[in-house]
Amino acid sequence: MTSSNTHIKGSTRDYVYQIIKEQIISSELKPGAKISEKEVAVKLNVSRTPVREAFLKLAQEELLAIIPQSGTIVSPIDLSIVEEGRFIREHIERAVVREACEKFDENLLFQLETNIEMQRFCMEKGTHQRLFDLDEEFHKILFDGCNKSRSWRMVRQMNCHFDRVRMLRLLSNLDWKVVFNQHRQLFEAISSKNPDRAEEIMIQHLKLVIVEKEQLKELYPDYFK
Repeated sequence: MTSSNTHIKGSTRDYVYQIIKEQIISSELKPGAKISEKEVAVKLNVSRTPVREAFLKLAQEELLAIIPQSGTIVSPIDLSIVEEGRFIREHIERAVVREACEKFDENLLFQLETNIEMQRFCMEKGTHQRLFDLDEEFHKILFDGCNKSRSWRMVRQMNCHFDRVRMLRLLSNLDWKVVFNQHRQLFEAISSKNPDRAEEIMIQHLKLVIVEKEQLKELYPDYFK
C-alpha cells in the first residue's frame, strides 16, 4: 500500500514539475514572475506536498528562486549556466555525430529526413513550439541511434537555461532557416558518412546561441541575470 502511494505521490510531483518547467522554458512563466504553491495546487487540482517537492527540484535546477519571507519567483536566465550547458552539448554531440556517420542505417536516416521535412512544414506555418520539439527530436534521434539514450537524458537535464534561450530565439523570430539549414547539412554529412564535415557543422550549430545572445538581451533585457 505504501509503495503504491509513494508511486502516486512521485508521479504527481513529476507531473507538476514537468508542467511548470515547460511553462518556464516557453516563457509562459516569465523571469521574475511570482509563483505560489497554493495557486499551482488549486490550478492543477493536486495537494501542496507534490507542488512543494516540484518547486524544490526546479530550484535545484536554478529555474526557480525560493526567497525566504518573500516567496518563489522564476529565475532570470543565467548566461553562465547557458554557456556551460552549451559547452557540454558541443563536446558530447560532436562525438555523437561522428559516431552517427558510422552507425546510421537507412531506417535511422529516414527518421532524420522525416523530422527535417516536418521542420520545413512548421517553418512555413510559423508554429514555433512544434519547431522547438522537432529540434529536440532531431538531436534525440542522433543519441538514440548511437545507443546513447542515457547521455541524452543527462544532456537534457543540464540544458534548461540553454533551452530558454533557444525558445526565446524562436519566439523573437530570429532567422529560423539558419537552424533548419544546419540540420539539413548534418543529415547530408551523416548520409555521405563524412564525420569531419558533420562535426564541423555541429560545432557551428551549437555556437549559434553565443552569436545571438546579445540580440536576445536587447530584445528581452528583463529576462536575463
